[in-house]
Amino acid sequence: MERLHKSCSRLIWLNPLLRYGAYEPKSQGNRAMLPHVDEFRPVHNLESLAGLMAALGAAPSSADKRLAGWQTELRKE
Repeated sequence: MERLHKSCSRLIWLNPLLRYGAYEPKSQGNRAMLPHVDEFRPVHNLESLAGLMAALGAAPSSADKRLAGWQTELRKE
């Protein structure tokens, strides 16, 4: 994951489970990749795909507060 992150300008991880507000990345794989992800986006319907298209055409943002919270929690461990 680190090498993948270094080889791109922005790493966007798509996950259909993000449509659920209570989703948490509990698996070891998800927790291992979180430090390397710049954006974590849902991809479960046409609206979420439109949001992805808009994100790809825009400057990077730090609007995903859940991702920032999860990354902060991992740093504490």
